[in-house]
Amino acid sequence: MQKLNDKWMRIIGVPLLALAGQWMMYGYTNVPYPDDWRIPLFFILGTVVVWECNRWGIILSRRRYPELGQTLQRVVFQLVWFVVFSSLIRISQTFLYDLIGLWHTEDQIQFRPYFFNTLVSVVGTVQVAACFEGLYLYNRWKVSFTEAQELKKANLQSQLESLKTQINPHFLFNNLNSLSSLISSDAGQAERFLDELSSVYRYLLQQNNRDLCPLSDEVNFIRAYFHLLKTRYTEGIFMETDIEPRYMRYLIPPLTLQILFENAIKHNIIAVNNPLTIRLYTRNGSLFVENNIQKKKLAVPSNQIGLQNIMMKYKLLDQPSVLIQDDEKRFLVGVPLIAPPVEVVPS
Repeated sequence: MQKLNDKWMRIIGVPLLALAGQWMMYGYTNVPYPDDWRIPLFFILGTVVVWECNRWGIILSRRRYPELGQTLQRVVFQLVWFVVFSSLIRISQTFLYDLIGLWHTEDQIQFRPYFFNTLVSVVGTVQVAACFEGLYLYNRWKVSFTEAQELKKANLQSQLESLKTQINPHFLFNNLNSLSSLISSDAGQAERFLDELSSVYRYLLQQNNRDLCPLSDEVNFIRAYFHLLKTRYTEGIFMETDIEPRYMRYLIPPLTLQILFENAIKHNIIAVNNPLTIRLYTRNGSLFVENNIQKKKLAVPSNQIGLQNIMMKYKLLDQPSVLIQDDEKRFLVGVPLIAPPVEVVPS
């Protein structure tokens, strides 16, 4: 939540507004301005109390309705708060004036001082609060604009990384080499391999314009992608899946699974006598990708751009943080699954 920056307002602005409001009240009520030091003192104290109370209304409204799309709710909350609490404070203060004899009148209670004392307080608070709200809206707009630009940057980076995968000569060479071996040894398996390879490239090319996709799409893609890996590494790599069917409609940033699988393959030994097992499962609204750790003797340089892109996307989508755990035996990444929009059934 953006902090309410009203330091100088509290130090200088409130006393000045109190004196101006006092002058306005006496001018409109036609009550002679008394030569009594208690009047400005009590009015300043009352204004300080009004502002301190109303600033809490501003703070609470921002906590409850912080977003740009919630501006109407935030403003209505503030207005109701200002009217209620300013009125209570000023009516109580004016009644105190009556009790201590600051109103030089024979009437026990005058309507005008009560009304105008309250009106000046409410109007003054609304005007000042409007300035703070304008600054708040401007700052929220800047934050939203910056986040939108960062999301666009993250998407472009993700697309660049996927494009690198598509045109990576090692990736293409390894798959074509596997395909060539299969053609001469097992034509049926070669045909399936070619189908899965086509599915992988088709999916990669389709993700450029999507921020989110159903988990079912990602799972189908990673199965095709893993088939290529399995053909290459045979008994050196395994995949275990335990995904609850109800989560298949949930949403996830596209190519998330590819990045996590590539991360596991890049940093771990893959061998028949030392297989790499990647587990894919759901728990409590999150998708987890877990693999056993068997680090390569020659460490592979890593800038962790893939993981950073995933974390950045979730942050900019205003979703819970990505979970990353490394206990030297297993590496675990948990990404929140985003509930799909509620479908409106036509009546």
